[in-house]
Amino acid sequence: MASAVYMQTPVCFIENSSDGSLRVNPVAMDILASNNEPVVVVAIVGLYRTGKSYLMNRLAGKAHGFSLGSTVESHTKGIWMWCVPHPLKLNHSLVLLDTEGLGDVTKGDQKNDSWIFALAVLLSSTLVYNSMGTIDQYALEKLHFVTELTELIKVNASDDFHEDDEIEYLKFFPTFVWSVRDFSLELKIEGKVVSQDEYLEHALLLKKGNSKKVMEYNLPRQCIRNFFPKRKCFVFVRPVGSNLHAMETIPECQIDESFTQECQQFCRYIYETSQPKSLKGGHIINGRMLGVLATNYVSSIASGAVPCMDDAVTSMARLENSAAVLQASAYYRQQMEQLTEMPMETKDLSDIHGKCEKGALQVFMQRSFKDHNQEYQKQVVCDLAHQYLDICVKNEQVSLEKCQQLLQSLSTEMDQKLQEGVYTRPGGYRLYAEDRNTMVSNYHSAPGKGIKAEVVLADFLKQKQVEADTILQAEKKLSESEKKLASEIEKAVLMEQLNKAREEELLKLKQLRQDEQRTNEENLRQMKVKMLEEREEMLKEQERALESLMTEQQAILERGFQEKAELMEEQIQQLREQEQQTRAGGLVSSIDFMGILRSIFNVARALATGFVGADGE
Repeated sequence: MASAVYMQTPVCFIENSSDGSLRVNPVAMDILASNNEPVVVVAIVGLYRTGKSYLMNRLAGKAHGFSLGSTVESHTKGIWMWCVPHPLKLNHSLVLLDTEGLGDVTKGDQKNDSWIFALAVLLSSTLVYNSMGTIDQYALEKLHFVTELTELIKVNASDDFHEDDEIEYLKFFPTFVWSVRDFSLELKIEGKVVSQDEYLEHALLLKKGNSKKVMEYNLPRQCIRNFFPKRKCFVFVRPVGSNLHAMETIPECQIDESFTQECQQFCRYIYETSQPKSLKGGHIINGRMLGVLATNYVSSIASGAVPCMDDAVTSMARLENSAAVLQASAYYRQQMEQLTEMPMETKDLSDIHGKCEKGALQVFMQRSFKDHNQEYQKQVVCDLAHQYLDICVKNEQVSLEKCQQLLQSLSTEMDQKLQEGVYTRPGGYRLYAEDRNTMVSNYHSAPGKGIKAEVVLADFLKQKQVEADTILQAEKKLSESEKKLASEIEKAVLMEQLNKAREEELLKLKQLRQDEQRTNEENLRQMKVKMLEEREEMLKEQERALESLMTEQQAILERGFQEKAELMEEQIQQLREQEQQTRAGGLVSSIDFMGILRSIFNVARALATGFVGADGE
């Protein structure tokens, strides 16, 4: 079941020390570690003192929370986090990340700002850029961090940037929302009223030419277009005429109505369109995984390396898959303990095992991802098989002890008569045979003996064979021919019981083979379902990137950038090829679950076969 711990107030998520080093706050990690819900992560970046925290408080549905500050200093340090229930998506968490104001002159460390910006991009599913006034060349120049993203974020472990990597950025990067504060102009271009989105797109238009000035003009615009093809814009009027520093305490009725309406539209858009955060490859993550992801990225930065998406996914998969194995194992053990009341019949125990095994596999599949060559699934198969055999052995032992105790109890009266010499008197053998048959009948009618009933009885009768033969030979009322006939009957009865014992053990072997087959089929079935789900996520990721790229290509063509459009056509074709490969990819690789199971169950077979062979003389 998905679960989450929600927060009444924000906490610092990624701390930014005075020396510029970053570290993940353990308190925030503990909170995220308890969150198993999918997370929609919204991060806001921008210059300090531009009102970022106010917007994030509105998204949290609160008037207070993220500190607004009231001086010219950057008030938020590092990245602060607020995890609240998502207003629209059931069983989802909305994680709000309020970042340290960029461009604080007191820091004197632009590289630190770059890492804060990069982390906001890496961790969010929607990135809000907050600026003041208008979207002009000055505002775009202040967004120079976007031009450094290929140096701050790597797609794969290779040190070299490849043009193909741009496609991967498209799949992974968040939706981009530009929030323009204190906007006082009319939304008109060349005398025509335009929408807020059209205003942004107009500001991001490229100029033709190859001069240095044109290239400098185009660079931030081109980067935004390349990295964030899905864009949205909101413009906000000034909320109050004065006292902006006291926004937390100003009553709602005193805030400009237009500003309030724009905030409502902004929040509605974020709630309705922001998607759960996913890893490269389309795997949706929860709060716990978000914490691990942040730790991986911050550790890379601290070591002097560049955060790598592939490395993060690989590291995450390793941790999650290992945990999934343990979780599945614990689930199976708990369920089997609750449902088994020993001793049980072979078929009944097998049926319960099948249900618990199926549930355990589902637990594993829900948490695992990118389990290449089913390495971790094999571990689950082995672990559950070993647990099942241990339970089978325990079930046999309980059955063995119960049957032995029952026979000991039922044979007490016969043992007493034997000691008193009752069976050595004339007619004693007939009495002995009657008493023994009554005891065997009572033994058969006793319920709940389990799977060792016939084996234990066969062993008991075999031990009593000498005793019965001695009593028979001492019988005075029977002739030699009658004694011979009675001896033959004794042997036939014992042989019949030994055959029942063999059948009992062979039934166990047959059930083990059926268990193997069922386990193999269930593993293959659930693996197919899992691979189909992962394929669908990859296709959605590729389709989103393809749609964005085609939209951007159309916009570029309309401005007459034929050469750029042709370059984008190559990327579009490459994406289409990836999509075709994903659709055509085989679902199930050659996994020999049966081979794994046979190697484990052979021990049980050897023990059972040994019994049958020993008594098969």
